[in-house]
Amino acid sequence: METLQIILLALIQGFTEFLPISSSAHLILAPYVFGYADQGLAFDLAVHLGTLLAVVLYFREEILAMLRDWFASLTPGGQATANSRLGWDIILATLPVMVVGVLIKDLVEHQLRAPQVIAATTIVIGLVLWWADRASKRNLAIGSMNLKHALFIGMAQALALIPGTSRSGITMAAALMLGYTREAASRFSFLLSIPTILASVIWVGKDLISANQTVHWQDLGLGVLLSFIAAYTTIHFFLRFIERIGMAPFAIYRLMLGVVILGFLYL
Repeated sequence: METLQIILLALIQGFTEFLPISSSAHLILAPYVFGYADQGLAFDLAVHLGTLLAVVLYFREEILAMLRDWFASLTPGGQATANSRLGWDIILATLPVMVVGVLIKDLVEHQLRAPQVIAATTIVIGLVLWWADRASKRNLAIGSMNLKHALFIGMAQALALIPGTSRSGITMAAALMLGYTREAASRFSFLLSIPTILASVIWVGKDLISANQTVHWQDLGLGVLLSFIAAYTTIHFFLRFIERIGMAPFAIYRLMLGVVILGFLYL
């Protein structure tokens, strides 16, 4: 891979993974727009690993507290806490995408990566995100999360297997529909991304090992570093400003992107 291609794709993944605009859509479309060959499984694995490291580092204190209380709650006489309950919420919310991902893996990889599908999901989920943000009461904090709400958000996350949907976009929209604040919806979406991205990295890594491909470690290392920096920066500023700016700018961007894709396809 050319250095410029590595930089471009790593930054695209890092900046879009946690914004509600679909990182998969941008990574799939990038070769069409810039004329690059497909980057391959190894590079996809690297940039996803970079975003995983970013979200783990950013939420390290919350993760450690959650793990501590979750394991403590499993011991005899252990008491449930807000952190342990949040841990169960994340576990439950992760299950639907795991199950659906196994069932439709071939469909996603071979039939749903078409630009027409990406254009449609980009527009539709953009409208859903806009509506959810406008209609939400936005009065629930993340401490109000319960298993019923977590399952609803998890079922929504399963839709993100369709390219262009956006994992963060659909989970934030689902949380907003339930009445969570923008910050709470975003925070739960980011925490939920950890097991989801980890499972994706393991899944892609398994395929990569079985494919016995040549690995260019320097390219992958640069991809990990750049996607990590971009993702960490995105998480920080998104959480800082989302209550103020709302979801409308991202919904508008999605609508414009979908129209542009359709224009390239049919004009």
